[in-house]
Amino acid sequence: MKMTPRKLSDTLKRRLQNESWSFHFDKEKDTLRIEDKLVKKGITLELPGIIAKWEQKKDEVIEEVVYYTKEALKAMKDQSPEINGRENLIYPVIRSTSFPQKSSGDIPLIFDDHTAETRIYYALDLGNTYRLLDQHMLDKEGLTQESIKEMSLFNLRSLQTIVKEDIVADNHFYFFRANDGYDASRILNDSILIEYEEKAQGTLAVSIPHQDVLIIADIRNQAGYDILGQMSMSFFANGTVPITALSFLYKKGKLEPIFILAKNHPKKL
Repeated sequence: MKMTPRKLSDTLKRRLQNESWSFHFDKEKDTLRIEDKLVKKGITLELPGIIAKWEQKKDEVIEEVVYYTKEALKAMKDQSPEINGRENLIYPVIRSTSFPQKSSGDIPLIFDDHTAETRIYYALDLGNTYRLLDQHMLDKEGLTQESIKEMSLFNLRSLQTIVKEDIVADNHFYFFRANDGYDASRILNDSILIEYEEKAQGTLAVSIPHQDVLIIADIRNQAGYDILGQMSMSFFANGTVPITALSFLYKKGKLEPIFILAKNHPKKL
């Protein structure tokens, strides 16, 4: 069966049926808008991107979209969750520079610059989902952006680390996948990067293609660049929250984006 935006829209409407939510399919833009009638907020799903993933993973993608849509809409009902007493649940999250800088209520989100491709936002963990912190939440509780940053990095270092190693063509790849929503965020844990830099026998490179994976690569020959590039693109295409398909060279605390060209030659940007 060929999936079309209209068919996908109908499928998602059935799976997400809720008398509190309204649905609007835009056939010109191929989007589906789901909005909570009470709070007048919602999310817009870009259907072509979901179809591309559906062609590879079928019903698994539908399950993911339904789950994350439900969690996002539930979180929107909590208009301004309290931070006080939950400081240990604040974590940094990495997003691409194309990610919105304001909330759906047009309130500035709290973020810091990271690389030319990425930004660091801050989130309050609510269990099955999290709420990105905005300026209103900080003002209400008298918090500063610097204090939020310090709290989040401290909490990040306390998270359990789960790593799987894979060796391909003599290059060593380490996959961080604790599946806690903050795997890509571990790129901000300097102690991890320093540890792998010290033991690397080749060039150290890192990749954060989507929210739920950090790849650290010990590139020991030219083929390693091409392998990392293919891995990053595959993860980027299949991730629920894509970040960037580009990889980064890591040296002495600095990240430098690279674009991996054909014939295994990396080009610095």
